[in-house]
Amino acid sequence: MSTPLRIGIVGYGSGGQAAALLLSRDGHDVEVFERAPVLGPVGAGFLLQPTGLGVLWELGLLDAALRYGARVRRLYGETVAGRAVMDMRYRELHPRYFGLGLQRGALFALLDQAWDEGRRVHCGRDIVALDHPRGLLRDAGGDEHGPYDLIVVANGAASLLRAGVAVPALDRPYPWGAQWCLVERGDWAWQDELRQRYVGARRMIGMLPVGSRPGDASERLSFFWSLPVAALDSDAVRDESAWRGAVAAVWPEAAARLRDTAVPQGLAQARYRDAVARRWHRDRAVLLGDAAHAMSPQLGQGVNMALLDALALRDALRTQPDIPHALAHYQSQRRKHVGVYHFWSRWLTPLFQSDYDRIAALRDRVFHPMSRVPGGRGQMLRVLTGLRSGWFGALPLAPTFLEALEQRMGEQP
Repeated sequence: MSTPLRIGIVGYGSGGQAAALLLSRDGHDVEVFERAPVLGPVGAGFLLQPTGLGVLWELGLLDAALRYGARVRRLYGETVAGRAVMDMRYRELHPRYFGLGLQRGALFALLDQAWDEGRRVHCGRDIVALDHPRGLLRDAGGDEHGPYDLIVVANGAASLLRAGVAVPALDRPYPWGAQWCLVERGDWAWQDELRQRYVGARRMIGMLPVGSRPGDASERLSFFWSLPVAALDSDAVRDESAWRGAVAAVWPEAAARLRDTAVPQGLAQARYRDAVARRWHRDRAVLLGDAAHAMSPQLGQGVNMALLDALALRDALRTQPDIPHALAHYQSQRRKHVGVYHFWSRWLTPLFQSDYDRIAALRDRVFHPMSRVPGGRGQMLRVLTGLRSGWFGALPLAPTFLEALEQRMGEQP
């Protein structure tokens, strides 16, 4: 489309930030509405896969992300008894590939600072309704905003605007959540690995190196402790001694890294949803990120998917003749990629977050041996790295991006 659009974006998480930056750089008039009174990140850390890194390359932010993040070359999970359940190395899929552990604060700052032209962000504006035929937004105070040529709904997994775009095929909370925080990396032994430890499917600890962030040079780890949602506010969580004892029983080294963390005050909570939208767009409104396709954290794809959505939406608006064609093209392209992750996330979750002891015992016996089968290992690696598209396809990465990764391979041990 040759005519610049007036675009309203609801939500300033990773997907909303990337969409605002990409669309404003294309000359569109972008306005963002964020319900939080002060802009800032939500969450501890996450793992950027080659897919997400490719979007940062497109944005000109790859080098900055590499400067703050921690390169992750191995994904390893084991039982408390030391039995390997998962052992995946990026190089076995491609010698140039790696993941990047990154603090949410780092990505937020990089995206926020990069949007320096035509910037309009309204904080403390809780958008509660949209008029998709007319392109209008209404906030909790009753004020209307617009009209917009396009409304991008990017306000997360718990979006109340999702149903205003299309009736969801599925929208339900997961019964399991998590506690998380950032801790000092110090002398942590596994500085280029995502490590997880399991007690059946009932307890899981994850430790991910996530580097530093602008304004804080301290290298950190992101701690993740899986719990049923019903237990997040229980006495066992509020009892510091009992909580530390439970963590130490699963992983003493992780418990040692948490010695300076206030319990429970220093621990944030996470809750998850499984949401599948029948359609991602209607008239002038379109869903993006978790608002379109929330899923459990088992495959760790949330931020990567949101970044890819933003890039795909920009490209669709560049190449299609009008908004209806652009939104249909965007939905078609992204659902090919997202669909298989919804499936695997839904079916893997009981293996890692559930009360099903027998299923977890079977996982402990067969998951790792199955991953060593020739051919099957490559398929698992494509799923874990975000590169599976459909059941048998692979998501292509730009050759220039792969060259950039190769040039930077030796810059960090």
